[in-house]
Amino acid sequence: MPKSKVRKKKDYTINPANRTPVKVNAGPSPIWYVALMLGFMVVGLLWLIVYYLAADDIAFIGNLGAYNFLIGFGFMVVGLVMTMRWR
Repeated sequence: MPKSKVRKKKDYTINPANRTPVKVNAGPSPIWYVALMLGFMVVGLLWLIVYYLAADDIAFIGNLGAYNFLIGFGFMVVGLVMTMRWR
């Protein structure tokens, strides 16, 4: 039986023209950004705690029902998304 030919693969080389440096704005985040980010997370946590403990005493929170979870976790998610831009 005849032997099949072995194909030689070309070596992979990176084209240096495609590697352009990117300037990164690497300054630290301002203090108000960090405070706002943590504030959103704390407000979301407090909203859920107040909902569980005082939903019967506070009328508008009790009327929202399950939307309280959306509001509380929504605040926390906004804070967590802000952490991606934190330096």
